[in-house]
Amino acid sequence: MQLFMIRRSSAWADIAELEKTAAVSGKIGNEEMSDKVRWIRSYVINEPDGRLGTCCIYGAVDGDAITEHARRVGMPGHDYLPIAATVIVRPDPEPS
Repeated sequence: MQLFMIRRSSAWADIAELEKTAAVSGKIGNEEMSDKVRWIRSYVINEPDGRLGTCCIYGAVDGDAITEHARRVGMPGHDYLPIAATVIVRPDPEPS
């Protein structure tokens, strides 16, 4: 699988809405599309308009799998780029 970064700008009104979508996303990815997409992690972003967005890292067979997964979930999925390499300077900090 290729790694992809997916930007979902201003997609959620609040954390509750995001968590609901995340549950659906995990279910579809794990149960319906496990051979095509794998959700690795997401960074939640406070958008300038007050909404929440995400920057997600997924493994996928191709870009079509990314957009199909997003369509099934009902979230944005067209703003994605393949990841060429990973440079880790420090691991992600543990939430406090």
